[in-house]
Amino acid sequence: MTAVREIMTGNAECVRANETLEQAARKMKELDVGSLPICGEDNRLKGMLTDRDIVIKCLAEGGDPRTATAGDFGQGKPVTIGADDTVEEAIRTMQDHKVRRLPVIDGHDLVGMLSQADIARNYPEERVGELVEFISF
Repeated sequence: MTAVREIMTGNAECVRANETLEQAARKMKELDVGSLPICGEDNRLKGMLTDRDIVIKCLAEGGDPRTATAGDFGQGKPVTIGADDTVEEAIRTMQDHKVRRLPVIDGHDLVGMLSQADIARNYPEERVGELVEFISF
């Protein structure tokens, strides 16, 4: 069985809870990603921030992304997966929680991100359709 750490995207970058949404959006653009883990000053995972959060929860509500912080928009405790957990467990977790990407932790440290695309690229070709069915919602 393949461990998550074998197929995850490593070196995940966080947005700090006290950084503005404007800073977060720029980091998303630089990294070409649609979401970022939110980390506190203690480097512990505090939540997830998506580009959709910035648009729908801030801009569409008349908020100012230059003053609103990532910590204000993080959605509770994020769903995570352990680096040594299996890919099958990651798929079940994605399906159960209706998410397309998971922060990967080793102990309390963020070590990477696992996305549907990471799994699809590394899943046996004959099972990719099954994967899409499992985690599509």
